[in-house]
Amino acid sequence: MARTIPIGEKSVGDNEPCMIVAEIGVNHNGNEELAKTLIKWAKKCGADAVKFQTWNTEEIILEDVELASYQKESIKGNSTQFEMLKNLEISYDHYFALKEYAEELDLIFFSTMEDKKSVDFLMKDLDIPLIKVGSGDLTNYPLLKYTARFHKPMVISTGMATLSEIDQAVRTIANEGNEDVILLQCTTQYPCPYEDINLRAILTLKNAFKTVVGLSDHSKGIECAIAAVALGAKYIEKHFTLDNTLPGPDHQASLEPHELKKVVEGIRNVERAMGDGIKRPMASELGNKNIVRRKIVAGKDILAGEIFTEESISLKRAVYGLSPEHCPLIIGRRAKKDLKYNQIIDLQDII
Repeated sequence: MARTIPIGEKSVGDNEPCMIVAEIGVNHNGNEELAKTLIKWAKKCGADAVKFQTWNTEEIILEDVELASYQKESIKGNSTQFEMLKNLEISYDHYFALKEYAEELDLIFFSTMEDKKSVDFLMKDLDIPLIKVGSGDLTNYPLLKYTARFHKPMVISTGMATLSEIDQAVRTIANEGNEDVILLQCTTQYPCPYEDINLRAILTLKNAFKTVVGLSDHSKGIECAIAAVALGAKYIEKHFTLDNTLPGPDHQASLEPHELKKVVEGIRNVERAMGDGIKRPMASELGNKNIVRRKIVAGKDILAGEIFTEESISLKRAVYGLSPEHCPLIIGRRAKKDLKYNQIIDLQDII
């Protein structure tokens, strides 16, 4: 049974276009003007939504937690995760202007929420239309319960998770009366090697949970996001930056504008190509049918009264004539008149 989940004035679901989210995340580097520029380019590239990440550093991490391996490659010095996150925070005041700007461009604006204070701000003060929970909080059941009680659609990334952990998360949310869940296949590595993307897990999630599914794609290329749509993904997140060489933890695994534009174009082309699954001649090919399919012609000069055999007829492309399925009606019958080599054979030519 097809599922459709309303998000503001739009919908995500089996019979809807794929929702394409430009994951700005922390690629604003704590700068509001850079954040607005990213929003502007996301719109130019054809995205449906922009997503940020919202947290209070003191609420989510201890001060001595070291950087992840991929973060160490892009952040110089002896910084900790606490210091990195603190530098990337955007003040709550800035979010109002960013949301207003996104909505002026007809973009859905939302943010991953990582602590209760951020949830309250995003849901109560900013009134965003959907909830995003990152992979790191899939087993944060108190946070899942708290966000579920706002009864808005929830997008859940499933990086690092087993199927049983995902099931527990979905049940936790459902127990709070919220069944509007979009599950994203995700691999928590930046950038993610292609062999770890596991696109077929999209089908597993779809079959196991009977809900809308998608992909949070951390690969460098554009192929996986497009292929995911062919597998049934109705929601795609791609990290987005203006420049892969900018300082920060996620820029290297993000798409630049020309790449995001290609993703959007590729997804829309795939959606048009998917069709309805009914096998039938398409309108665009009907004009080719007569000139591409073979017709029955004389394979040699044939005299009147001569018996048609498999050797005396031939099948060649022609503008008109009998199709090969009529061969049994001709073979074994006699020619009514002389026929030249390559002459089209019609029913009136046999007796």
